[in-house]
Amino acid sequence: MSQDLPVDQRPDLLEDEMEASRAPLLDHLYELRSRLIRALLAFAVCTIGCFFVAGPIFNILVEPFIQAFKSHGVTEDPRLIYTAPLEFFFVKLKIALFAGLFVSFPIMAWQVYAFVAPGLYKNERGAFLPFLIAAPALFTIGVLFVFYVMMPLVMAFALGQQQAGGLDAVQIEAQIKVSEYLSLCLALMTAFGLSFQLPVILALLGRAGLVGADTQIMQTVPVYGLYEISIWIVSVMERKAAEQEEA
Repeated sequence: MSQDLPVDQRPDLLEDEMEASRAPLLDHLYELRSRLIRALLAFAVCTIGCFFVAGPIFNILVEPFIQAFKSHGVTEDPRLIYTAPLEFFFVKLKIALFAGLFVSFPIMAWQVYAFVAPGLYKNERGAFLPFLIAAPALFTIGVLFVFYVMMPLVMAFALGQQQAGGLDAVQIEAQIKVSEYLSLCLALMTAFGLSFQLPVILALLGRAGLVGADTQIMQTVPVYGLYEISIWIVSVMERKAAEQEEA
């Protein structure tokens, strides 16, 4: 019957459809803004809280350096230096940001999951949730691996580069800055934390049908070869460092 009406009195079906779709879109945008605000608030609160304990956290992070320092038989107290007036303040600020992100990640990840979950099927939500738990757990394992394994090795190697002075050699002494030590520590923790996400990434790719067990077996051979080459390079560097110390 609307076709019998004048053109200017006929209902605009296209405009009605756009208005009907605009309301759900605005609801989603409002919810997205709410989720983002909650995630940012969680990050801000955790960062501020971590700033007040940044000093004790840094004292924990320097434990590998202290152990490596003592293992070289040095009788002096281990020390780090800073050469800029506010260098250590910014070190503590960086610690607070990193620790705040680490502590608030479960809340931020939950906000992301709560936003996308209504658009997923029940089986998809059940498959997504384990990855949400596994990702921070594996990242934590990577951080602990750096703290207990990598940093002691790196610090022992770094301090081993020192050289005693003599008639034909200049004395080389390690004077490590707090900012450089923290940058190295956080860089390794981030790198290993992300590399430990490999099972999560491959599992997601496998669930999406992009990779299979055969593909991963084929990748094992070149990866293992690169790993053996890395071991050989490190062993050569250690032998050279030992020869320099004996000389």
